[in-house]
Amino acid sequence: MQATSSAIFSPESWTELLSFEKLFPSRFPLEIEIGCGKGRFLTARASSHPTINFLGIDKLLKRLKKTDKKITLAGLTNVRLIKIDAAYAFEKLLPESSVSTLYIFFPDPWPKRRHHGRRLFSKEFMDSLFKVIIPEGHIYMATDHIEYSEWIRKLFDKDPRFTEIPHLEPEEHERTEFETLFLSQGVRIARLGFKKNAS
Repeated sequence: MQATSSAIFSPESWTELLSFEKLFPSRFPLEIEIGCGKGRFLTARASSHPTINFLGIDKLLKRLKKTDKKITLAGLTNVRLIKIDAAYAFEKLLPESSVSTLYIFFPDPWPKRRHHGRRLFSKEFMDSLFKVIIPEGHIYMATDHIEYSEWIRKLFDKDPRFTEIPHLEPEEHERTEFETLFLSQGVRIARLGFKKNAS
């Protein structure tokens, strides 16, 4: 069925919890991609998993519009997009225990030490993750910045609320534009997987 309107939405309130019953036609499990870019992973995943709802988060409207076109062409009704800072969305907009799986591919590593405070992963973000992810829910990430991956792993290792699990290896048609470029250049990619403990 052809999608009839844009998948990009603005919430009725930027300070109240989102109602996914209003956003999606069916009540399926919700998976989120932070930094969905041009939408290659998101649209591929949504196409092959029609009984899962997907939310793409990105701060750049230009990228979201490109993803929106792909969603429309594919006729997908199980994807929505929002232009917002991910940390804010997790802290203020996402309901408790609402997300089954989170994907974060090639986040900005902010490599300079004085900029580490700008990184997405922080103690505050870990608290938001614990609140929003369902028990036994998964978190998958990939980065070409090895130091950042080790930094993230240490955050999770020190947090008893999470356990490391095998990482996700995307299918070739799911690989993001960044990943495709890095692989063609022989760049090493670090992949991580974690789950929220049930208790």
